Amino acid sequence: MDFTERYRVIQAKDPRFDGQFISAVRTTGIYCRPSCPARTPRAENVTFYATSAAAHEAGYRACKRCLPEAVPGTPAWNLRNDLASRAMRLIGDGIIEREGVPGLAGRLGYSSRHLTRVLHSELGAGPLALSRAHRAQTARTLLTATDLPVADVAFAAGFASIRQFNDTISEVFELTPGEIRAKRAPHSATPGTLSLTLPFRAPFDAAGVFAWLAPRAVTGVELATPTSYARALQLPGGPGRFEVSFDGTSLRLDARLTQLGDLPTLVARVRRLFDLDADPIAVDSALSTDPALAPRVAAIPGIRLPGAVDAEEMLFRAIIGQQITVAAARTQLNRLADACSTDLAPVDEPDTITRLFPTAAQIAADGRSALVGPRAKIETVMRIADALASGALTLGLGDDPVEQHTRLTAFAGIGDWTAGYVGMRVLGNPDIFLSGDVAVRSGARALGLPGDARPLAAYAAHHSPWRSYLCLHLWRAAGLPAPIPAPLPVPIRTEIS
Repeated sequence: MDFTERYRVIQAKDPRFDGQFISAVRTTGIYCRPSCPARTPRAENVTFYATSAAAHEAGYRACKRCLPEAVPGTPAWNLRNDLASRAMRLIGDGIIEREGVPGLAGRLGYSSRHLTRVLHSELGAGPLALSRAHRAQTARTLLTATDLPVADVAFAAGFASIRQFNDTISEVFELTPGEIRAKRAPHSATPGTLSLTLPFRAPFDAAGVFAWLAPRAVTGVELATPTSYARALQLPGGPGRFEVSFDGTSLRLDARLTQLGDLPTLVARVRRLFDLDADPIAVDSALSTDPALAPRVAAIPGIRLPGAVDAEEMLFRAIIGQQITVAAARTQLNRLADACSTDLAPVDEPDTITRLFPTAAQIAADGRSALVGPRAKIETVMRIADALASGALTLGLGDDPVEQHTRLTAFAGIGDWTAGYVGMRVLGNPDIFLSGDVAVRSGARALGLPGDARPLAAYAAHHSPWRSYLCLHLWRAAGLPAPIPAPLPVPIRTEIS
């Protein structure tokens, strides 16, 4: 979008663009979300920024009226696959707080100097400033949505000291932490539980995400209903439990954590799991131009691409799910969890979430005896477990999608379907089309589209960059709860060592 297009957005106060850019006003020194209800400033006084961090670096402070930090994230970080977008995914996951800028740069394969130069050029702020803005957003949310003591809020948001926390909040919001807390609305929460409301762009097909997660839920690790999803998850500071529930208007996250500092990481992963930073209007508008898809889009507005809270776990799920139904895959995953998982300490109230999904090291040590089925698939699982446990294979949010696909398909037993499915779920890549998938082809035939892989792939090319969402609509049209991949080709036995 150029300046004129963005200015028209703030004139219209269009909430669809909240989180996609920031408008700053020179005469007031304030930056706002596009839908800010204040009077639209004169065009000559407005500067647009890609991030709130860039606006703050330029000397602006956050608007107290529209709260520009309390918006969904930027969909471009999934749509783009350049260095800046990959860095933003990792910053949201808390890498800088855990590993610093050198750790972030190392994961991306660049020097700290080059990464800082690129982020300044692309986003108007360096990695530390971007991480600082993310911490400030988390802190404001905690101050207004919880009863945590202010000191606990500081450390839960990722700040290293109370002084750093106070200085940042005052600079960004021109309010003290106490003044922000005084503006909060009444709320209630279970003792020992952090409760937050997660913003998203409407429309939002929450029911579709819960329906996707339910048949895949591993016993003891996850529990899904038509309106909620709960699970245990290993976080950097220790195991945690969380539940996401939807009441028709609000999406609520309730969490129990070993360390408060894991909250920003958990929020980022839950947002990815539910695809909360997507731009549903853009997706639906593009797909609706196809007469064959328009009725499906109208029936399921705001369809979301379920993500992953753990990249390595998703790879194991994808491999085990090859060429079998989702029910059969769930049985296998339950056997794996029975043999390898870590039990959680009990909580005060009755809880059906009792264990963590097995790690790669646990599967490498004890998984072989639990797995049944074709020997080739079992060998693939064990090879991947060994590679992940040893560090020979890495998988994460900051991966380049082409490089990730190449690394995965270098393993015997992993083909294009599995690598594509992992990229779809782990990276949130919106433009993957699994033309060889049996259920995708079945759904296409149900809508009168080509049912063979090659012509279907040619048809789907016209819907780039939203082909992952096209897959979702075709899966739904097939009336199946899960994708069933086409048979793998005979693999070339070259492995990563």
